[in-house]
Amino acid sequence: MLEGKAIIGETDMLQSMQKSALQLAAKALDVFDVTQSIGIACFIKKEFDGLYGSGWQCIVGTDFGSFVTHCHGCFIYFSIGSLAILLFRGAVGTEVEADRRVALETMKT
Repeated sequence: MLEGKAIIGETDMLQSMQKSALQLAAKALDVFDVTQSIGIACFIKKEFDGLYGSGWQCIVGTDFGSFVTHCHGCFIYFSIGSLAILLFRGAVGTEVEADRRVALETMKT
């Protein structure tokens, strides 16, 4: 299976969610050709929306940069061969503000 060949770069997800992400990526690669990045991303995003609630975003490709705001515990970046996959749940304004306030309070102490 391909999830055994995945290399996780960064994550703050629980192990069970990581396992789901890797399994879904492997399943997507069984359905889609590795060159069909949009199809792979759409598949993984829709499955995660169904499993863990809406708001997930997925970026798939061989060469991309990103800088995203995500909900705590909802981020994984991994690669399978030359294909990189970024999966995260976007943070809404109030969550971002709450995180910013916590960071500021931490810096003050």
